[in-house]
Amino acid sequence: MTQATPVEVICAFVVRSPFDAEILPAWEQQGHAVQVKWDTTSVIMESIRSGFRSDVALVTVSAMDELVAEGIVDADSRVELVESNIGIAVKAGEAHPDISSKAAFIATLLEARSVAYSLGGASGIYFKSLIEKLGIAAEINAKATTLPGGFTAEKLLTGEASLAIQQISELLAVQGIEIVGRLPDAVQKPTSFSAAVFKEAKNPALSREFLKHLQSSSAANAYQAKGLDPLF
Repeated sequence: MTQATPVEVICAFVVRSPFDAEILPAWEQQGHAVQVKWDTTSVIMESIRSGFRSDVALVTVSAMDELVAEGIVDADSRVELVESNIGIAVKAGEAHPDISSKAAFIATLLEARSVAYSLGGASGIYFKSLIEKLGIAAEINAKATTLPGGFTAEKLLTGEASLAIQQISELLAVQGIEIVGRLPDAVQKPTSFSAAVFKEAKNPALSREFLKHLQSSSAANAYQAKGLDPLF
């Protein structure tokens, strides 16, 4: 049987774990196809501003607000999907540092051999501003391992970093690491993510079906299993 034209999705890394584990396989089991281009929201937005189009975009709420305002996506197709919290990870088997309070979190960062964070992702952009606000940017950045994008926890496996900072769901995309926990409430910044169909989508009807699939009960369970809070 000839496979249908796939739904093309440009998508923030935050949902990679639940998509790979459950959500995309379930969509394909229904006889559909999908192609996902993964990146950070900031890079996705740069691509869209340069003229890139797909069928579906999944980005932060603030970025989606821009796409709606600029008429790039269909506003009535927009769905609110998940809220994500930033966490800290270590290599599996290593001691879990204390991040139970703001003070403990700061001490842990200062004592770390190297902290990995992404310069292009929502969590990394926030972390960069946070350490500046806390007055420890010089000390942390002098030994930081920074990435333009991708998964910071990979740097734990190579030994380049002893701590990785990122959205918990993105940390969980890497095997061989352990989640220490969420950042303390005093320094946490939850980020919400939306999805919508591009006005220039090649297959708008199927794209809307895909968005419904992203809001199914099984999808909700998949999000929760990977550290994300469903918003539907």
